[in-house]
Amino acid sequence: MTERRDPALLPAREQARRIRAGALSATDLLRACLARVERHNGELNAVVTLNPHAEAEAAAVDASLAADEDPGPLAGLVVGIKDVTETAGLRTTYGSPLFAGHVPREDALVVRRLREAGAVVLGKTNTPEFAAGGNTWNEVFGVTRNPWNPALSAGGSTGGGAVALATGMISLAQGTDLGGSLRIPASFCGVAGLRPTPGLVPTVPAAYLWDDLQATGLMARDPEDIAFGLRAIAGPDPASPVSAPEPLRDDSGAAPLSGSRWAYAGDIARIGIDAGVEAACREMLASLRAGGAQVDETDLDLSYARDAFLVLRGHWFVSHFEAELHRIDAFGPNVSANLRSGMALTPTDIGAAENVRRRVREELLELLDPYDALLTPCMAIPPFPVEQNYPETVGGRPMETYVDWIAPTFLLSMPGLPVACVPAGLDAAGLPVGLQVVGHPRGEEQALAVATAISRVRPLCLPRLGRAFTGPRLRHRESRG
Repeated sequence: MTERRDPALLPAREQARRIRAGALSATDLLRACLARVERHNGELNAVVTLNPHAEAEAAAVDASLAADEDPGPLAGLVVGIKDVTETAGLRTTYGSPLFAGHVPREDALVVRRLREAGAVVLGKTNTPEFAAGGNTWNEVFGVTRNPWNPALSAGGSTGGGAVALATGMISLAQGTDLGGSLRIPASFCGVAGLRPTPGLVPTVPAAYLWDDLQATGLMARDPEDIAFGLRAIAGPDPASPVSAPEPLRDDSGAAPLSGSRWAYAGDIARIGIDAGVEAACREMLASLRAGGAQVDETDLDLSYARDAFLVLRGHWFVSHFEAELHRIDAFGPNVSANLRSGMALTPTDIGAAENVRRRVREELLELLDPYDALLTPCMAIPPFPVEQNYPETVGGRPMETYVDWIAPTFLLSMPGLPVACVPAGLDAAGLPVGLQVVGHPRGEEQALAVATAISRVRPLCLPRLGRAFTGPRLRHRESRG
């Protein structure tokens, strides 16, 4: 099967259209995706547990269509579920040795909605322990490698999902985003991601039920596929007090360049920016302007909010892991460091951080008022060696903690606005560079429309993968308690 004809590489919305039209079966799409898992996963380590019931799920979609029944809008699409999201009867380790054999009894809400919409769960995708980190590795499954260069990081924490998308193993990737986990790997792997408004896709079950800092969402090979998938899983749920008031509207397509007015900010975190990253973003800006868009540069500085985010992150970890604090030393370095940071906080610390968060939102709303969206680089650096937990320097400046380098994304997590990441091009080394698109409150449709317009100006190809990996291959792994 040639790359050009491989149905696994089609846009997700085209895969679904063909399945519904009878031009492609759900079973054949799943087999095409599994073939790419066999071909590339041994080297890249994106999918860590395969669903042994995936073929039966695909066959059920085909049977529904044959009986002239509607299996749902995502009929037959192959999805990867981040290994911090519960899947009934399918091992969910959270990337932690403490839960290496954990098998949930129930699906998380987002998984249930994906299944009800007709999607087929291929399996679980790799993540750092409890999604704590911008480089995808853990002691259960090891490192996930970048498909553009396997010696480099795929980003995190939804790194396995991004790699699986870029290599055609799945149609859509489910993930979560606290400080950038749906945007960082999208940038590093050359795909699209969206951090939606928290609660647009309710995150339940959750120990921290009133969590309004983390968001559940999707990555895809292009922004239109995100919009297509998001419409099937968005909407309120009585189990969650943090929910969108209504489902996503049925809008799609690209924002027109002519007549659009966008703002652009460079180094919003004041940590410096790699010259190649900046050059790729500026080349994209030039193409957007040549196409008729008005892009005004603004000197946005959100560096004052860095410490406030770290406070909120520490509080978030303690809220989620309060029942596990007695074994704090059993967790890996990233999780344990966050827990200790959170346990040292005072109510005054948390109150002050919340007020800084308010200031960030007010500043962004004021900036966005005359614009359709704000554009800014997603990552300040290109992918770094996969063996590193995090890059020690950015632009020659040393990083104080393992999250400093992801400040361009985590600062934009604070105001609760939708933020997309779309490929802006390649740097001089041939590595992807991502551009963030910040939308208005509950403006997911507009943010994705702007991201789609950007993706059409200079479309990014998928990585040229090397020869087939000759090492051990992943087989269906039976779920064991």
